[in-house]
Amino acid sequence: MRRPFSLTAYLALARGPDRLIVDAAAWPARPEGPLLWLHCDTRMRLETLATLTKRLHTQRDDFSLLLTCDAAEADSFDMSGLPVGPPPSESLSDIQRFLQHWCPDILIWAGNGLRPALIHETANTKTHMLLVDAADAPWRQPSKRFVPDASAAALNLFHSIIAQDAAAAQRLRRLGIPDSKIEVASVLEPEIFPLTSHDGLHEEMTDLLAGRPVWLAADILLGEADAVLRAHRRAARLAHRLLLIISPQNPQDEAAMAALCEEVGLRLARWEQGDMPDENTQVLLAGDDSELGLWYRLAPLCFLGGSLTPGAGGQSPMMAAALGSAILYGPNVGKHLDAYSRLVSAGAARIVKDMETLSAAVSQLIAPDRAAAMAHAGWNVVSSGAETADLVLTQVDEWLDAMEAQP
Repeated sequence: MRRPFSLTAYLALARGPDRLIVDAAAWPARPEGPLLWLHCDTRMRLETLATLTKRLHTQRDDFSLLLTCDAAEADSFDMSGLPVGPPPSESLSDIQRFLQHWCPDILIWAGNGLRPALIHETANTKTHMLLVDAADAPWRQPSKRFVPDASAAALNLFHSIIAQDAAAAQRLRRLGIPDSKIEVASVLEPEIFPLTSHDGLHEEMTDLLAGRPVWLAADILLGEADAVLRAHRRAARLAHRLLLIISPQNPQDEAAMAALCEEVGLRLARWEQGDMPDENTQVLLAGDDSELGLWYRLAPLCFLGGSLTPGAGGQSPMMAAALGSAILYGPNVGKHLDAYSRLVSAGAARIVKDMETLSAAVSQLIAPDRAAAMAHAGWNVVSSGAETADLVLTQVDEWLDAMEAQP
């Protein structure tokens, strides 16, 4: 097949001096057997790919992993001891040295960040190539002045592309990508492995609470406790049997939160001291997050901590959504903004800004029908991401099986 002019020109400009980001001599030896190479453009997508491979490893162990990411902070990511490195530069000599060393059998490329030279040279090695999580957003390539846009030519080199939605698929078609290569699915979400809960304890607590309305403040920071407790006290004026369960993010904050609870004037039971809530208990304070799976299952509504404190970055909302909880969160969730945005769009989460808005939201959403509707919407978001993961893993399985069948 004749190579498009844009890609030919791009590759001509890629014939420059070596610009390896890391010394090739520092690379470990290539492991034996099939090698699955994962590449993405953001740390968030790296987390998603990590959970994908964790699930794949539960099904088979006849492959090894290579991980690269464009994000500068990716090298701090814990991938069960596997290093995450940068990809080679767009210099052809760098790329060829990289591919000759690693000889990947399968490439899963996630996101809209493209490296046309790297993609082209990988395609020439007959590597199986799948692009996932293609968004309805501009395609990016390493910025260089006067370099032709080779996005369309690079995309055509993938065997299959999974687009996030119909709009993303249409953007691909406008670039000349044939329908035969495009599959539409939901956003690829990190695989959720639900927190466990002891069935006997869950039944005991359900009987003990006897239908009381319950909400959870999960993994909250000490600086958020005052706002949470005062919001609960105000909401309890309208729902006298309302119970708040608090799970501190830092276990050492438990004693300070207990003192603050007494200062606010709320009747407290302390789980780590063996207390069980009775009819008069207004707050159940856990010592740590060891029973978080139980609390999520008991509380149809939760506030996710680390989100009212500036700079904390919040926590992922997907576990709460997977365990059937309607979600409240503060404005400081920059580390997981995409996930919260999807849940908000689906009607599964609501932002609060302070004690007053938190109290108002709890009062409105503690009603069983309101919380159940939000929880159902959240489950739809989580399950749709799981279906996309199934598509990716099915394709990888087929390729690995085909390689195994080769003489």
